[in-house]
Amino acid sequence: MHMALDEMLLEEVIAGARPPTMRLWRWIECALVIGSHQSVANEVDLVAAHKYGFVITRRMSGGGTMLCEPNRTITYSMYLPESLVSGVSFRKSYALLDAWAVAAFNRMDVPAAYREINDIISPRGKIAGAAQARRRGNVLHHTTIAHTMDVELIPRLIRIGRASVAERGVRSAEKSVSPLSWFTELSCDEVAARLLAYFMGAFDAREKPLTSPEVSAARRLVASKYSAPQWINRLP
Repeated sequence: MHMALDEMLLEEVIAGARPPTMRLWRWIECALVIGSHQSVANEVDLVAAHKYGFVITRRMSGGGTMLCEPNRTITYSMYLPESLVSGVSFRKSYALLDAWAVAAFNRMDVPAAYREINDIISPRGKIAGAAQARRRGNVLHHTTIAHTMDVELIPRLIRIGRASVAERGVRSAEKSVSPLSWFTELSCDEVAARLLAYFMGAFDAREKPLTSPEVSAARRLVASKYSAPQWINRLP
């Protein structure tokens, strides 16, 4: 459903039905989210995923596999018209669109900084990773933040460093992870609330709930695409 909401809200912005929008969201189940150009066979240890209760889904954006858990992971998505990234290179747009989050983490006394092309980091490793998709110049930019994580679980679930099984598919990079909980006593809920408050203050934003037609449109995308094995397991 989250993958479908991302596509639907991007289309809303493209159509002019919504202004530039940020959605801050949480997970209700454990998930391994692979990038649009990845292969499930290359990326996921299916035996381990079943053992630890992780579902597998594919997003519309590129990048590597994200490990997401309830009450441990925060994600924000931004749906933006082309004008907001005009004159900025694809590479530089990542840092531009995540700069507010780095500033919000710094305000929480988390020693966060940016590492090109798409990571928010601490001196001990990666805190968050971003991915993008573009349609007709408009941008979906989303960033997944590890608040709490068993870092030893990553190589068990994601086949980082193992031999490729499929011939095609972008492989995830091997990077050290440093969850926010290593640097702050704030809970996952408290961090999410502070991120939202910082964003709303920085950009003079206002809350606009999802409408019933929007939710219905996303549910149709779930049924037709994002829950379909042919989408999840497709070869890039």
